[in-house]
Formats: sequence, C-alpha cells, structure tokens
Amino acid sequence: MSQNAGLTTIHEDDIEKHRSTAQSLITRTVVLQRDDGRSRTQLAGSGRRFVSTVSTGSTRRSREIELSKTIAAVHPNDPLLTIAQHTVLFRARRGLAVALALAETFGKQSELETLQSKNSTSPLAGEEATRFKALLSASAYVAAFSFAAYLSQLLDGDSEPVEDGQDPDFVFDTPQDALKAMIAGLDAAVTGAGDDLELVARAKAFARTAIEGLLQRRARFTGLADFAEGHIRIDQDDFTLNGFDVAPGEKRKPLVMSFKAPEEIIGNHIAKYQAMKLAKMLMAYDFDRQMNPFVELGGFLFTFIGDGMPGTGKTILIQMIAGLVNDYCQVAGYPFHYENFGVDQISSYQGKSGQNCKGFVDNVINPRAIGFGTIDDIDQVAARRSDDKASAGQHEVTAVLMESFAGASTVVRGNCAFGMFSNYPENVDDALRQRAGARWLVDGPQSRDDYIDIFVLLAGKNHDIPLGQHDLYAGQEIKKAVTASYEGHDLPKEENLLAVWEVFCRERGGVKTMADVGDYLHRIKQAEPRFTGRAIKNITDAVKMRAMDIDLPDEWFETPEAFMHKPYDDKKAMIADLRQPFTIEMVLQEINRYGDSEFRYTDRSDDAAVEDIIRRERQREKAVREIESMKRDGRWQQ
Repeated sequence: MSQNAGLTTIHEDDIEKHRSTAQSLITRTVVLQRDDGRSRTQLAGSGRRFVSTVSTGSTRRSREIELSKTIAAVHPNDPLLTIAQHTVLFRARRGLAVALALAETFGKQSELETLQSKNSTSPLAGEEATRFKALLSASAYVAAFSFAAYLSQLLDGDSEPVEDGQDPDFVFDTPQDALKAMIAGLDAAVTGAGDDLELVARAKAFARTAIEGLLQRRARFTGLADFAEGHIRIDQDDFTLNGFDVAPGEKRKPLVMSFKAPEEIIGNHIAKYQAMKLAKMLMAYDFDRQMNPFVELGGFLFTFIGDGMPGTGKTILIQMIAGLVNDYCQVAGYPFHYENFGVDQISSYQGKSGQNCKGFVDNVINPRAIGFGTIDDIDQVAARRSDDKASAGQHEVTAVLMESFAGASTVVRGNCAFGMFSNYPENVDDALRQRAGARWLVDGPQSRDDYIDIFVLLAGKNHDIPLGQHDLYAGQEIKKAVTASYEGHDLPKEENLLAVWEVFCRERGGVKTMADVGDYLHRIKQAEPRFTGRAIKNITDAVKMRAMDIDLPDEWFETPEAFMHKPYDDKKAMIADLRQPFTIEMVLQEINRYGDSEFRYTDRSDDAAVEDIIRRERQREKAVREIESMKRDGRWQQ
C-alpha cells in the first residue's frame, strides 16, 4: 500500500493468523447498535414495523449477532448448509481475515504501528494522541472497505434484489469494531432470505450499499493517501483492490441506446452494407458448437476500423449495428452484450487501465452471448508505442488490444465483433490499426442526391415545402449504391497509390493473373513500407468476405426456427449454398480500398508532422525578432 507503483501481495500467512478471530465474528459477536425506536417485529398483515412514539435519542443497546445461524435458517429443516449458504458464510469469514490483514498492513506502512507501540507502554497525549486516534479510525475504515470490496468481488450472483438495503451502522473505533458492525449489517441484510438465490443477492446488495456508504464517508478520515494509491493482490482468491477505485458491485443495467435503422443513414454505403451483413453474420453463431459457420467458411469480420471526419456518421453506424443485433437477439432469445471502451476507463493506477481493457474484451468475447464491442475515439484511448507523451494507461490499452485482436491466444468463435472508430486513425499505432480486418471509410453524404436525402430526412414532415425534381432516397437503394461504391475502387483514389498503379499498368498492362496481383502488391510495399504481410491477410479476408457477399434472406431472422435455432451443420449448409466464387475485379477493388486507407493515413500523418515543423519554425522566427527587439532596447541579458 505504498506509493510505489508496484503491486502489493498479501501473503497467506498474514491472512491465516486472523482466521480464528474471523471465525468468532461469524459464530457469535456482541455489538452496540443505535436504538431508533423501530421494533424488529412486523405488524400482522401490514409488512410494516411498530415505531415507538417515545424518543430514545441516541441510546444504544447490545445485540448478539450469530451470522452462521442466520444463514443456516434459510433452510431450517436441513442440518447441512447448501453450497450457496456455505459460500456466503465462507466468504464472510475469509473476507474478515483479509480485512484484518489489510488493516494490519496499513498500520505497518503508516505511523500507526509505532504509535500503538508507544501507547502500550504509556498513554499518548497531545498531538501524538490525536494522530494515533485518527490513524486508528483510518485503519478501521480500511478494514470495513476491504471487507465490503471482498464480498462484492467474490460472491457470484446472477440476480439483483429490487432495491438496496440500508447502510450498516458504521463504527470506526478499531478495525475489529468496524468489522463487527459490518457483520451486523450483513446479518440484518440476509435475515429472512427465502432461498439461496435471494441469500446471495442480498449479500451482494449489502456489499454494494456498504461500499457506497463508505465512499461517501471517506473525506472524514486522514492518512488514507497511501491506501488510495495502493494496489493489493491476493492470488489465492483472485482478489484485487486498487485503492478506492472499485468497479465490482455495479448494478446490471439493460442496454439503453438510441438505436438507428439503416434507412436513417444517408451515404456511407459500403460501411452500412457491411454493417448490416455483420449483424446477420453474428446471428449465425451456434451456442452448442460455440462456432460460427462464417468463421469456418470464411468472411467473418472479427475486427474493423471506421474512420472519417467529425460528423460523418460513425456514432449512428454504431447505433445501427447494435440496434439490428439487439432486435435479432430478441427474436432468437439470445443474450446480447454491447459495451464501449472509452477514455473514462483510463486509470492513473499502474495496471488498472490494462485490467479495465481486458475486462472489456472478456465481457464481449463471452461465448455464452452475442457480443459487440466498440472503442470510440481509439486514437485517444490507445497510444502509439512511440508516443512518449501518452500515459502509461494508454500504452497498456494498446498492448491488451493488440494481444486480444490477433495475439497467440486469440480464438475467433464468431459470436462477437469489435469496432474501432476514429476521426484521426493516423494517430493509432500502426500494428494495432493493421489488426483491423476491415477498413470502413465513413465519409457521410457525398453526392447532390445524398444531401437532398439527408436534409429531407432530418427536416421531418412538419412543413408544406415541395420536394422538387428529385427521386427521394433512390440513391440510397443499398444494392445499387454498394455496387457503385465498389466500382469506384476499380482505380485507386489516393495520389501516391494511383502513381504506383499507373506505372504498373504501363509495364504490365493491368491485373489479369495471380502473378499480376502479387507484383502489384509488391510495388505497393515498395512505396509504403507499412504494407506488410498482415495487410495482405486483411485484403484476402476482405476478398473472402466479398465471396460471401450474400444477402441472407430477412425471413431467416423473422422466426428463431427458420435459421437461428437450426443445428450448426444445417446453418453451414444453408450459407454455403449461397456462396459464390470471387473475381479478379473483386480482388483489385479490395487491394485499392485497403491501399487507399494506408496511404491516406500516411499522408495525414505526414501533413500533421509538416504543420508541426512549420509552427515551430514560425515560433523560432518570432522568438528571434523578440530577442533582437530586447537587445535594441537594452532588455536582453546574457
């Protein structure tokens, strides 16, 4: 718990010596509780408790707490505890021992242990006594917080109660007093639980409520700076505590998002078309086999990157994909998990940003659900490895994403996809960007018809203004628009790639054979060193996707039985029947699409570097003029 950036490991011996104390706390302990005048007996048939009209002020009364008996009472007719009962009781005892060990460690790494030693020989007085009392209260706070965090992380509950309970009657005199109060609060929370599920849910709710109450009281205590900067790790329990930065215990919330329909997107034809295909591809996933036929047949899109200027429609594209998948999952009865990883997940704690990112990836790739994960503004979240100005957290995220998207341990099952979005993709690390299997240029509306369509769409119908001579939304007809967009890549668009293509055509006369394709790719490599073997793999994957450029019929997704609930082999055969061979035109278009994106990123990066040099030169010239002026006025001193 020092300000050292490393991880503090609590050894098992330090926890084990507190086990007997923890056992006594869960068996039988006596606490003093405020008597608030509320009877613990319900009024018959009302569900309410009697409240005395006599004011009792702040009087306290002693109360015996027997947590083990309270938990056993969930099944009063069974002398043995169920697995859930035993788990809650065991975790409570283990959490108490861990909390006492952490409080002891806090004392050793602060002045508390020294002051305790002095106080044992002769009572402290004056400033030392004040400091001792403050640190002792802080250690009690650490014990209570550690216990609540331990329960929150280590109890697995699939359900949540309707509402949280009341805050426990916190006591911060000593660590043991604090934990007695926590046990009393846990006992009150689980009393009356009707079954195992309710028992675990109530225990988790208590932990969550306690954490919230403790964080609200944190400002009252001094001497917590070391703990706040600390990183605690107990390997045996897989328990990690990063100061007060605790994520566990958050309520599970249903997906709340403003979904968009495909017809609400104007322009971005290829991106929209591939997004619609991706949504249907995900729904081909087979939960029994934990595999997707598109992964086996080729063409599955695991990662992609969308880039474009601000306001061109990246966010609405995310909303469209999530909306389509969510609707399909509701029809099929599949669980759907959407999660975005953003800048708020970057932490100042060493290793925490990487943990957050790994947790994000694990949540999305969970094979028991359909997943869609996005990293919006990835240039701000994941740093270039050569960027010395970026935070350690950003570098951690880059490393985790690179390993997760195309590392040695990456397994693509076909149940999820990841989308990276950025206004400035040239600022993304080259290796991470190349791990995106597809490039979506999100350039928004382009043609005159696009701008008419988008204005009419956004303006709504509360007007009598005539449309004029225009075939509304005709240019957005997806097949026609996509065909035109793909044909637009018969020739490169970026100037540097176009130069390579023109030289190739003069010497070879165009692309007709596989050897021609290889020669063209080699020439691109010579012009752009970042055009590596991974780029070739991404291009071939895109070509295979074009070969799987099949429009799965909408009726397959209207009922679960039509396609989604069929056996894996049946789904694979239905998809294979629609497959078609790819052509040399498709290959050339995908090479140009990918090559254009790489040259576009390089040009943007070079332009930014040039602008930076120009700005520095202007600053230098201004500084020289200022220095000359100061010398003339006699204000310059060597």
